[in-house]
Amino acid sequence: MNFPLYIAKRYLFSKSSNNAINIITIIAAVGVIIGAAALFIVLSVFSGLKNFSLDFIRVSDPDLKISSAKGKSFFFTDAFMENFKDERIVSYSKVVEEKALFSYEGKPQMARIKGVDANYLKVNSIDTAIYVGDWLDRQLPNAVVIGNGISASLSLGTYDVIEPLKVYVPKPGKGYIRNPNNAFNQINLQPIGVFKLTEDLDKQYVFSNIEVAQGLLNYQSDQISAIELRLRPDANRSEVIEQLAVTLGDDFRVQTREQLNAIFYRMINTENLVSYLVFTLILIIALFNVIGAIVMMILDKRENLTTLFNLGATLKEIRKVFVLQGFLLSIFGLVIGLSLAIIFVLLQKQFGFIMITSSLAYPVEFKLLNVMVVVVTITSLGFLAAKIASARISMKLIQ
Repeated sequence: MNFPLYIAKRYLFSKSSNNAINIITIIAAVGVIIGAAALFIVLSVFSGLKNFSLDFIRVSDPDLKISSAKGKSFFFTDAFMENFKDERIVSYSKVVEEKALFSYEGKPQMARIKGVDANYLKVNSIDTAIYVGDWLDRQLPNAVVIGNGISASLSLGTYDVIEPLKVYVPKPGKGYIRNPNNAFNQINLQPIGVFKLTEDLDKQYVFSNIEVAQGLLNYQSDQISAIELRLRPDANRSEVIEQLAVTLGDDFRVQTREQLNAIFYRMINTENLVSYLVFTLILIIALFNVIGAIVMMILDKRENLTTLFNLGATLKEIRKVFVLQGFLLSIFGLVIGLSLAIIFVLLQKQFGFIMITSSLAYPVEFKLLNVMVVVVTITSLGFLAAKIASARISMKLIQ
């Protein structure tokens, strides 16, 4: 058996005659256990929150979106449609989107009107987010579905047949506005549904039939703002993007869901990184207990170290004994803390005993990547702490 490892295990698991050292060692082990468990739970919670938030994004945004790179609109011709006859593309939807001013009973609200065609629900599952009313009805040409934030801001419900929701957009043209009364296109709309996703999306969109948006913007029947695509789950998205970029040319922009929500993804990843760094800092503080425990053990075993040195052990081997002891102490705390944290996360995911609201459990996600992050972090910091403590051993100490 490896000599330093054998001695390190004896020192780690044997009880010292000095109760203070035993207590310090237990405190150090408990600190590592708590630190490992806390780090894994925090990473799992942020993974759960990320997936929980991305579920809303997946509902509202397509796999790919194609828009004009040199203007707000383009024409959807038969030749253009040939680009989407690909078995990797499940469905596509034509949309018209523009900023507009909405008004209800004198209350104004800026938002985006988004006209969608009959295929829209084959690309996005926005209808699953409706909690009041219904999705668009082709038989009701001026019907719209509004976000919960807009509904709250305007104190607006559904199926109000007395007071319409008015929408205004500037008329196309150049130069100064001479008569404000003739400067805007305006139509009356009737909300028939309210959707609820995220706070930003709820204040941002009003969905209508595509013909309504085209009429409001003076668009022709084949003039649109974008094409939204849904891909097969097993499709290679990069290959599809590359092919579309070649066939469509530089006049069009192909964006993924992540690119459409770049700020959101960046915010989520930044929060995850900051949380990891904060809890790693707490873990570093906890590992100072390991350094203290090893130093106290060195002082307690000073006579034994002298004996080992006289029996032929080198200074390097004696230092290695305590490096391994500190490392084993960190591994011991890691195994227990990580095991407890994994059990907690799996139970929370299965039973949801910690709730955000009365109907929503705190989201967590078990990922092997998080396990690896905790293992690498604890083992690296534990080894470094043990290395620092073992540097206390010198020839002067053991002679």
